[in-house]
Amino acid sequence: MQRALEEREELLQKVSARVAYSTPRRRRAGRVDDKATPASFRSLPNKGQLFLLALCRLSEPLSNTCLLPYLYHLLESIQSPPPPSATEDGNSHNDGDAVSAAHISRLSGLLIAAFPLAQFATSMLHGHLSDAHGRKPTVLLGLLVSCVANLFFGFSRSIGALVFWRVLAGLANGNVGVMRTMTAEIARERKFQTRAFLLLPLVFNTGMVAALALGGCLAEPVVHMEWLFGPEGILNLAGNPEGVGWMVEYPYALPGVVNAAVLGGTLALAVLGLRETAPGKEGEDWGIKVRRIMGRAWRRLISSDQPVGYTEVQSDEPSDTPQEKDGFEDDDVLSKHTKAPAPRHRISFRRIWTREVVAAITSFGLLRLHNSAFMHTFAVFFSLPIAANKHPTAISFTGGLGLPSASVGLWLSLVGLAGIPLQLLAYPRIQARLGTLGVFRVALCLFPPVYAAAPYLALVRPAAGVARWMAIAAVLFVQVVARKFAIPSTVVLLTDAAPARSVLGTVHGAGNMVSSLARAIGPAVGGLVLSWGMERGVVGVVWWAYLTVMAVVALGWSYAMKGREEEWEGKERETGLDEDRV
Repeated sequence: MQRALEEREELLQKVSARVAYSTPRRRRAGRVDDKATPASFRSLPNKGQLFLLALCRLSEPLSNTCLLPYLYHLLESIQSPPPPSATEDGNSHNDGDAVSAAHISRLSGLLIAAFPLAQFATSMLHGHLSDAHGRKPTVLLGLLVSCVANLFFGFSRSIGALVFWRVLAGLANGNVGVMRTMTAEIARERKFQTRAFLLLPLVFNTGMVAALALGGCLAEPVVHMEWLFGPEGILNLAGNPEGVGWMVEYPYALPGVVNAAVLGGTLALAVLGLRETAPGKEGEDWGIKVRRIMGRAWRRLISSDQPVGYTEVQSDEPSDTPQEKDGFEDDDVLSKHTKAPAPRHRISFRRIWTREVVAAITSFGLLRLHNSAFMHTFAVFFSLPIAANKHPTAISFTGGLGLPSASVGLWLSLVGLAGIPLQLLAYPRIQARLGTLGVFRVALCLFPPVYAAAPYLALVRPAAGVARWMAIAAVLFVQVVARKFAIPSTVVLLTDAAPARSVLGTVHGAGNMVSSLARAIGPAVGGLVLSWGMERGVVGVVWWAYLTVMAVVALGWSYAMKGREEEWEGKERETGLDEDRV
């Protein structure tokens, strides 16, 4: 009887080992076949840590996209009018709005490009520093510098100062790859990573929506919120006849001040609540200990106000359950209640760059190239003056939509807000059916027709009324849906392509570096092409010859990729990257 039980146990162990080894191989390309325990947002582990990390992710949209609604008007306010040119009869004249708008378009593209170019310069450095010294210090330093850069950007009244603070903010936000790595380290199980990787883009998009709305509404507050900051405004305590003094002198400073306040609060929360996730460096730092001390002091203060009565006798015996649970920690706190993987030796730098990694990083960059160019071009297109276009053709026409900064911000933010439920609710279901790579390709198919149709909005006159607004909404909504499905897909595909978990920081750092370079090139080239086209009366050149072409290239490149969503252990076993062999 005993021998039979032993043979049965041995057989079960062999079957279990065989199933565990073959599970990664049974996963189809780009598809997770784990239906026994479906993951949901409610079942995500360490939700408190993911929430804090998502708040830290707000730094980039607040620092980078907040200025889009008022960028054209900001540059217009600090630029002198273009010099007059001589005519054939010897009289001088001004070339008018077309030359001025073309000049501002060039400057706006270069100013937008300064931020991601600085990110590009430091992304790999941030990834290396986070691997060597920890993820949390890198994130905290970025938040601190972002606060300073946002605060002083709005008080700048020269191109040089604007570029300086944009570059400083970009240097601080080169840690986006570090945050993506932390997401993978917090949600270690494969079944949770699709949902976890949705949180950062979700918060990024929410932050972008808020930043666009705040940038448009808070710019020129004396004009747009006269009841609050104007001559008779509630907050005009000094009684200045023009409105609140510093807002009159610096009409574009308020968005940066608000951004700095939000990022300062996020920095305080991250210091007190965010945990280190780098392998071998997990544990409590001084910030976590200060939070615990503050929590105990608060509980004593509260308990001192309670009526005197019987109190529970506290045991001096250690407990396995967390005694000081708060909003930053779940039942599976990283340092105590989540089993960390065994430390592995780092693989060589050369072996990181597999075919899958290179393909994923290239696709990562192509998406950011045309998406960043669209964000800049469409924001400028919104603000460009309406042109007469007396004899337009299918190609030869110019002008923009002639909207003020407040309308630009509200339009961009409202359409972005409408896309968030799609990313939160529709994306996981479609991804489960089509796979990550399948969703990515479907999203890429939506970009080219949107870009090709966008410039024709300049021909829809304001007299068209509702039809004009519906056309604008249609173009924006389809583009937003496409990017909200494409961006989280690229992050998941890049994570899946990494040959080992120990090099995630380096891989995501490289991805963020390429992404930053693409987001620098996209607006810079877009601004130059837009300016060139406007000077020749063809505003659609940037849309057709640049954005549409890049979107088609990105779609074609996606077919060079492979969707590999395997378990880390299976992947390392198949590639021979065991800890004893590297």
